[in-house]
Amino acid sequence: MSDERDSRTAVLRGLMNRCPNCGKGKLLRGYLAVSPECDDCKAPLNRYPAADGPAFFTMTIMLLVLIPLLGFTWIILRPSPVMLLTIVGTITALLTLILLRFVKGAFIGYLWAKNEQDRGA
Repeated sequence: MSDERDSRTAVLRGLMNRCPNCGKGKLLRGYLAVSPECDDCKAPLNRYPAADGPAFFTMTIMLLVLIPLLGFTWIILRPSPVMLLTIVGTITALLTLILLRFVKGAFIGYLWAKNEQDRGA
């Protein structure tokens, strides 16, 4: 592994749930748990603490999507307020849960590229 790490490649690999180092092993196991190390190249992956970063970026993206979603749903369907809340709430919850996994992978890829490890207390 060289000292120079390409951020773009690492983020794209993380986005696709691949090891930012080799691009072959899985980054996340289960829904959001980070693999301790890559199955392929044995790079340590759990040293890069994502903490609340992925949740923050996911919420920001979803808030930008929410306003047009509300507007288009209201204009196209003209539902009652309760039905509008049900439709938009369901779509927002599903998109958030789907997007969070991708954002976490990309975030860990970026942390790997910048070598921002958890150095302990």
